Amino acid sequence: MIPVFTMLAGSVIAILKTPNGNIRSLILHFAAGVVFSVVAVEILPDVIKEHKPLQVLIGFCLGFILMIGIRRFSESKKTATSGQYNLPIGLLVAIGIDICIDGVLLGIGFAAGNKEGVLLAIALSIELLSLGMATATELRNQNTSKRRTMILVGGLALVFFISAVVGATLLHKTSDSSMEVILSFGLSALLFLVTEELLTEAHEEKETVWHTSVFFGGFLLFLILGMINF
Repeated sequence: MIPVFTMLAGSVIAILKTPNGNIRSLILHFAAGVVFSVVAVEILPDVIKEHKPLQVLIGFCLGFILMIGIRRFSESKKTATSGQYNLPIGLLVAIGIDICIDGVLLGIGFAAGNKEGVLLAIALSIELLSLGMATATELRNQNTSKRRTMILVGGLALVFFISAVVGATLLHKTSDSSMEVILSFGLSALLFLVTEELLTEAHEEKETVWHTSVFFGGFLLFLILGMINF
């Protein structure tokens, strides 16, 4: 539920007062550092220890292909008119697919272990905070009402929640080989998320030493948290 609340909070913040590009860039840098840390500290060791290269190859390639497909779809987004509202339907569908994948990845995290799931939930919460801001800002730029914007963002947050529950439920008792494919899929998808989405958007603003420091700070924070047993 935490990522759901942060996404809704992000949309409320954007509706009340749109954050400037510098603040959003800092948030994206921090989110990238956090997700990268979870990948390196928690998920990657679980993938390596099973020593199943074929399953890793299959899962990793599937994750990469799917994320490339999602990006291609989002780049070809078109604005469709619905009554008096101009809704970026393509963008909303692309975000919905991306959020669905994030929810499944959270399910993968909890399937790998409770600590992995908790850390990934926190990491995705930061990502969805930024995504909620960006989505609400885009909808408001299309002259969508505040009420309709909140309903649409709430619907997207619900997609994340459902996919996370379904992912955690279905992946809870899978075989070692299947889990290796799933973890490799999540590894690839999260690496793509960091390098091709979070950091790409973050670098739209002028880079400073503070932006770089926030990225490494996020990585270090979750590296330390990963060493704590809870």
